[in-house]
Amino acid sequence: MLLQQTDTVLTDCHLVTTPDAASYGIIHDGALAIHDSKIAWRGPAAALPADYRDRAEKVIALGGRLVTPGLIDCHTHLVYAGNRAGEFEMRQTGASYEDIARAGGGIISTVKAVRACSADELYSQSLPRIQALISEGVTTVEIKSGYGLDLASEIKMLETARRLGENLKVSVITTFLGAHALPPEYRDNGDGYIDMLVKEMLPEIAGRGLADAVDVFCERIGFTVEQTERVFKAAEALGLPVKLHGEQLSDQKGAVLAARYGALSVDHLEYVQQDGINAMAEAGTVATLLPGAFYFLRETQKPPLKKLRAAGIPIAVSTDCNPGSSPSVSPLLMMNMACIFFGMTPQQSLAGFTVNAAKALALQNDRGRLVQGMAADLAVWDIQEPAELAYRLGGNPCRMVFKEGEILVDRREEW
Repeated sequence: MLLQQTDTVLTDCHLVTTPDAASYGIIHDGALAIHDSKIAWRGPAAALPADYRDRAEKVIALGGRLVTPGLIDCHTHLVYAGNRAGEFEMRQTGASYEDIARAGGGIISTVKAVRACSADELYSQSLPRIQALISEGVTTVEIKSGYGLDLASEIKMLETARRLGENLKVSVITTFLGAHALPPEYRDNGDGYIDMLVKEMLPEIAGRGLADAVDVFCERIGFTVEQTERVFKAAEALGLPVKLHGEQLSDQKGAVLAARYGALSVDHLEYVQQDGINAMAEAGTVATLLPGAFYFLRETQKPPLKKLRAAGIPIAVSTDCNPGSSPSVSPLLMMNMACIFFGMTPQQSLAGFTVNAAKALALQNDRGRLVQGMAADLAVWDIQEPAELAYRLGGNPCRMVFKEGEILVDRREEW
C-alpha cells in the first residue's frame, strides 16, 4: 500500500531531533518528510520509505548541513518606537538603570514614543527586528505589550504584533504587559493604575482576543507582590495564563507568587532564592534566562543555574529584544552569552531556544523538537556540529527556515 503523499522531503542532512539538557538527539545522514504542515517522518536516510521520496512534490538535498527545530524566542518586547541610545550613553557615564527609570527615562521614554506614533509607523519600525530574528532561524516569537500603558496604545501594540505574525507567516504569541511601569498620569499612584488595568484594560484586551498571556514586572521599580497578585487574579478570572518578570534586581518573592498561579515562566531570576526555586519546580514553571539584559546592564548577580537544574526546572533562553536593556535580535549571540556568562553548555543553550522555550509558551506538544506529528518548523544551518551555534561570535550560518513546511528563508545560493 502506498504511503501518504508528502509535500517536501529533506535529504543529505544531520537532524538535531530532541535537543535537551541530556542530548541533542542527532540522527546523522538523516532525512525528514513534511506533509500538511507537519513532520510526517524523520529518521536515517537509509530507512526513508521509497514512497515518501517518489511521491514528494519537492526533494531538497541539503549537502550534509545541520537541521534543528525552528528557534523559539519566548520573551521579547520587539514592538516599540524610537530608541534609547542616549540612555546607553548615560549609563556609560555612571547612571544606573534604576537612576534613569526614576528620572522619567527608561520605559517611560519608550511609552511616549509609542503613544506618539501611528499603527503603521509602529509596524514599520518593528518589522526589521522580527525579520532579523527569522533570518537567524526563529519561527515562533513571543511579543509583549507594555510600552503603551493606556488602553488605546496597548491595543495598538498588540494588534501590531498580530499583524507582524500574519504578514511574515511566523507564529507570534502575544502577552499583555500593561503592568510594566507606571504611566505619567498615574505617577505615585500604583494602586490606582492597577485598579484601572484590572477593571478596564485587561477585560477589553481579553475580549478582543489580543492576549495569549498576561505578564507583570514585579520589582522595586515596578509593581509590588500585592499589586501583581491583583493582576494575576484578574487574568485567572478571564482564563488567561500568567508569566512574570521576577527577581531581576532584588528578591521580591514574585517567583513564589507566580508559581502559586501556575505561571508558564518566571523570567530573569538573578536574585531568586530557594523558596522561589522550590515553588517553581512544584508548579512546573519554566525559568527563562535573559543574558542580553544581564550583559547590557553590566549586572554581576547571576541566576542560580545549578540550583535551578538541581530542582529539575526547564531553562529557556531568550533575546529579551527591547530598546532599553537588551537591544538584540540575535538568538545565536544570546546562546553564546548564556554559555559565557551563566555557564550553560551549548547543548543546554540550544534546548533553551527550542524545547524549553516551547514549554515557556505552553507549545511543547507542537514544536521545539523534530518529531513525527510536530509542526514542520525547521532551521537549516551551514555548520558541522550543533555546538557551533553557540560558539561563533558574529556571522549567520542559517541558510533555510521552514515554517509549517513553507520556506520563509532560502539562502541556498550561499552554499
